[in-house]
Amino acid sequence: MISSHDIRKKYLDFLAEKKHAIVSSASLLPDNDPTTLFTGSGMQPMVPYLLGQTHPQGTRIADSQKCFRAVDMDEVGDNRHTTFFEMLGNWSLGDYFKTEQINWMWKFLVEHIGLDPNKLYVTCYAGSKKFNIAKDLESAELWKKLFNEKNIEAKIVELGSEEDGYKRGMNKGERIFYYEGSKNWWSRGGKEETTPVGDPCGPDSEMFYMFENIEHDKKFGEHCHPNCDCGRFTEIGNNVFMAYKKTASGFEELVQKNVDFGGGLERIAAAVNDNPDMFLIDLFGTAREKLEVLSGKKYIFESGNLGFEKEPECWKKDVYAFRVILDHIRAATFLIADGAIPDNKDQGYFTRRLLRRAVRFGLQLGIEQNFLADISRTYIETYKDVYSALETMQEKILLEMNAEEEKFRKTLKDGLKEFEKLLIGFQKAFEHTGNKMTEISGKQAFKLYDTYGFPYEMTEDLAHEHGLSIDKQGFDTAFEKHKDLSREGAEQKFKGGLADTSEMSVKYHTATHLLHIALRKILGDHVEQKGSNITPDRLRFDFSHDEKMTDEQKKQVEDLVNGAIARDYSVSWQEMPVEEALGQGVIGLFADKYDDVVKVYTVGDPNFPGQANPEEPTFSREICGGPHVEHTGVLGHFRITKEESSSAGIRRIKAVLE
Repeated sequence: MISSHDIRKKYLDFLAEKKHAIVSSASLLPDNDPTTLFTGSGMQPMVPYLLGQTHPQGTRIADSQKCFRAVDMDEVGDNRHTTFFEMLGNWSLGDYFKTEQINWMWKFLVEHIGLDPNKLYVTCYAGSKKFNIAKDLESAELWKKLFNEKNIEAKIVELGSEEDGYKRGMNKGERIFYYEGSKNWWSRGGKEETTPVGDPCGPDSEMFYMFENIEHDKKFGEHCHPNCDCGRFTEIGNNVFMAYKKTASGFEELVQKNVDFGGGLERIAAAVNDNPDMFLIDLFGTAREKLEVLSGKKYIFESGNLGFEKEPECWKKDVYAFRVILDHIRAATFLIADGAIPDNKDQGYFTRRLLRRAVRFGLQLGIEQNFLADISRTYIETYKDVYSALETMQEKILLEMNAEEEKFRKTLKDGLKEFEKLLIGFQKAFEHTGNKMTEISGKQAFKLYDTYGFPYEMTEDLAHEHGLSIDKQGFDTAFEKHKDLSREGAEQKFKGGLADTSEMSVKYHTATHLLHIALRKILGDHVEQKGSNITPDRLRFDFSHDEKMTDEQKKQVEDLVNGAIARDYSVSWQEMPVEEALGQGVIGLFADKYDDVVKVYTVGDPNFPGQANPEEPTFSREICGGPHVEHTGVLGHFRITKEESSSAGIRRIKAVLE
């Protein structure tokens, strides 16, 4: 069996043979890029060269890039998501194009690392009539030829949308799939219409590996297809063909066409193992075994724990605790090595959250003693020959982990006992009244924070695992009262679900107000906010709704939000008696918990009574503590990245501004 280190080496050696310059991985903390906290893709350090700057090492570049995506923290627990990962990448800067790239990737995957071509599937760009961009016929035919050379039937299929895929499924011999919309389009703005003017962009062709031993889980849709979330298919690589440039009137072909390939090392290693559980690859092996010894429990792969939509009871299983711990300590090890020391702000905030979540899940496995450094040490040993900085920084890494764990363990046990008391109280209330309580009050959540050191996100995690929501606005109010800060010190407050008050977090906060109104407009007035979490990388918004949103509903919501952004509404606030605010139709979900005087934020004209209609001068009015942007035009383009179940009767949207 080929090790992950061998896969990385074989890839880089293969590209070196093709005259690529092999460059070192950039830091997880990007230099001179104020738009993001972390390096989240292999492409990110290459953006200047993809935009036309000359690379000092030529037109053919390859690397294995360290990546961290804080937005994926909530996805960890399934079979294939991690916050830290390595992205194998190669780039052609005006050199080769589709023919070379597709043939090389096939040769590497099938001949150099031995993937079974019968288990490979690909997707291609279906074209856009709206923007007069042709279907990517060339890529589909190149893939078809390669499959046919291995005597594999490879029908090319117009699948439609992802929802169409769930309805239609796949038939025998189908191997190459066109997805409509922007599923196979790459640009820094996401969709064709949101690609920034002047930017390179183009179609992409994704490669998937199918694990035949996995049965499709119908909770994700009636039928399986390559982009299904059930865990049967895993995307192992994406070939981006930057063939176009966005202009004021549409798109024109680039004279210099680029190739950008990215393939997840860990996912490719799982495919080589033909095991859908990525946490069983060798990179996690020593850490997993150490965790088994420390906990006295065995890591057991469960085929039912593959997909995204985790029900509350799934979190109680040991396999999820193992996965969260294995991912989070590895990510924190690399983050600390690159300078993200545990802290309450910026990158260090995420390092702290990773470590505290790992400790909490360690208790779930029965680990009473400090263990973070023990697991981290195994990762340093595993990676030291590739990333020597880990060994150089070992003392610092282990020191920071021990200090953080010591600090947190002092209050964690008591806090968990307090949370259990809440659950017992909910159960007793149900037995007494017959009414099931589904929400933790803001005061209860704040007590966990103030007395037991629980970050709001940890209480939110615990609530999610038990099918509960939290009165976030009540938490914010309690927090603000406790701190007794002046309005001028507002950026020091923890409010509106913000992880910090950076420029991007404030933008996302305003975007949640637009999203809230758009959801009520599209789905109905029963929609109420049930929680939110905002970081500089994304927003997460929980709301009351019983059904999964359709693709059309999601698009309608996106269009409403982007319409409000395009109209560049002003954002203002005023203080008024709570009764007056509610009498004016201002949205306020917790009337019995507000002070007598509240702050009302208005998107649009505060003197106009209408709302939730993009043609009216007022888009939204909500009781909120702030902070917000001054006008919506600065937000950029709003895109929903995921809509999923959070708990019974509660849906969750994750979205980004691009």
